[in-house]
Amino acid sequence: MQKVIVMMGAPGAGKGTQARRLAERLGYPQISTGDILREMAAAETPLGREIRARQAAGRLVSDDVLAEVILTRTSRPDCASGYILDGFPRTLNQARMLERLSGQQGKDVILLRVVVSEDSLMKRLTGRRTCSQCGEIYNVYLRPPQHEGFCDLDGAPLEQRSDDNAESVTTRLRAYEESTAPLIDFYRTSGRLFEINGELPVDEVFRSVMNVVTGKRK
Repeated sequence: MQKVIVMMGAPGAGKGTQARRLAERLGYPQISTGDILREMAAAETPLGREIRARQAAGRLVSDDVLAEVILTRTSRPDCASGYILDGFPRTLNQARMLERLSGQQGKDVILLRVVVSEDSLMKRLTGRRTCSQCGEIYNVYLRPPQHEGFCDLDGAPLEQRSDDNAESVTTRLRAYEESTAPLIDFYRTSGRLFEINGELPVDEVFRSVMNVVTGKRK
């Protein structure tokens, strides 16, 4: 049966990186709610301004907005064989919506939760810097640029996302934990939740991901 592969994990856990690699390997589209919402936030519309304000404060957007985004995106032809969700669902209500949607689409849901300690998450997020020109990502703690504040590739200034400060990160992590606890229990009870050690090197994490997707995990 065709699959819906859900990548779960706290902000900064690396689920986006794994989702991209998985999309390349399987030929499935990667649907990142974070990327879609950031595009919407850039628009000078009432909804865009609302999303932008929530992101800056480290708060999550409403289920109604996310549900509409997912429904619209997964209705496209490139999702017919299967797709990868990055950042959705985050709540029990969203999970139930996905259950209905995947059932209507005739697809099975596989959930992979990338687990990383809170200390590691804080370093990954507060230390993250992005090139303003090419988008290359650095980390002042884990992967600093050769020249502080500037990209190694093109020399452009590095930028920090407005929600990557310590206060916002703490708020985001607490909101994530509180909202996803019932969700994790729901999928664990159904036997469809697989936990991946996200502290391992990226290639090892991906091997674990592929073992689950291909049914090789014991």
